[in-house]
Amino acid sequence: MNIRETFQKVARFELRHSLLIPSFFQWFWGETVHRWVREEGAPREILDYERCHEFFGFDRVEVVPVILSIQGLGWGIDPPYTPPYSPPFERKVLQSGERWEIVVDEAGKECKILKDHPERMPQWLRFPVENREDWERLKEERLDPHDPARFPAWWDDRVKEWKNRDHILGLSVGSFFGFLREFLGLETLSRMYYRDADFIHEICEWLEYFAIEILNKILPNVQPDYATYWEDMAYKAGSMIAPKTFREFMMPHYKRINRVLREKGVNTILVDSDGDTRELIPLWLESGINGHYPLEVTAGMDAVELRKEYGTDLVLIGNIDKRALVEGEKAIREELEKKIPFLLSQGGYFPALDHFVPPEVSFKNYTCYLKILREIAAGC
Repeated sequence: MNIRETFQKVARFELRHSLLIPSFFQWFWGETVHRWVREEGAPREILDYERCHEFFGFDRVEVVPVILSIQGLGWGIDPPYTPPYSPPFERKVLQSGERWEIVVDEAGKECKILKDHPERMPQWLRFPVENREDWERLKEERLDPHDPARFPAWWDDRVKEWKNRDHILGLSVGSFFGFLREFLGLETLSRMYYRDADFIHEICEWLEYFAIEILNKILPNVQPDYATYWEDMAYKAGSMIAPKTFREFMMPHYKRINRVLREKGVNTILVDSDGDTRELIPLWLESGINGHYPLEVTAGMDAVELRKEYGTDLVLIGNIDKRALVEGEKAIREELEKKIPFLLSQGGYFPALDHFVPPEVSFKNYTCYLKILREIAAGC
């Protein structure tokens, strides 16, 4: 049974006690990887995103390279995560101090960043959409679903290669909170749900149209193994929007896109959101989403309890407390032993940390984590 078949069976709860570590869900801060090479003697090959995943022995995941969802996977020195703009904004430096710069980034946001740590959370100053005229311009100039540049060169050759693959193929399909937050800013978006609901509905309807138009070009000839939304719509204390708001502004669009996905055989549909998402999970399930990551421990997320509560309705990815990797081998073993045997025994689970590997984690401790993970899984 190859990697692709194993992924599908685990995701359908048809295969238990099987360890698969899909590369797409193993995340590192760029600062972490560069420090490992610079200070701890880690091989330089891990500075390359794909070679890093190969070095650690992760199971290969390829993501359909179409500009449809959030862009910018890399080591934190690449352009920041941006909505699916084609083309992206031109990066401009507006002001520069000794330790900081004010820039307009590739997502069109004006922000203040630290020069030495550009991957860290910036201070947001302005967002690209401040009124309807800005939105119309953004739609016309950067959100055309029919822009040929959204598809890579030699697309037909890629399609032919994927037909006989034995690795996992994923598809990022969009967002109905994350993108709006990128367009408007969280504070403005939160107000506009109540003060200008028609405008927010208009944006969400366009994003649904945008996604389905592109999916209708991909799915007739490409069979992804999973699809994923990017949302980041919760924080440590809970959801950033009320269930009523979710039902009105997000659920109808999720349902229609998920119907398109399932009609083409894509039955594992995931959502990426940090924070305490326990209030959101039933809403995602009702919307047709059946998987969730990264399950942040510091926000109260517990994969063992979620599995007991939702059974085979919810694929789980992540939830390994990154703080244990800072503490060392004893803490790593305790964290893995209390979760991995049970979760693997139930199926529908893929191990990953509950967020990016932070710079405080040593290269030695990270390799120790993988060694113990594989050792425990082998004994399950």
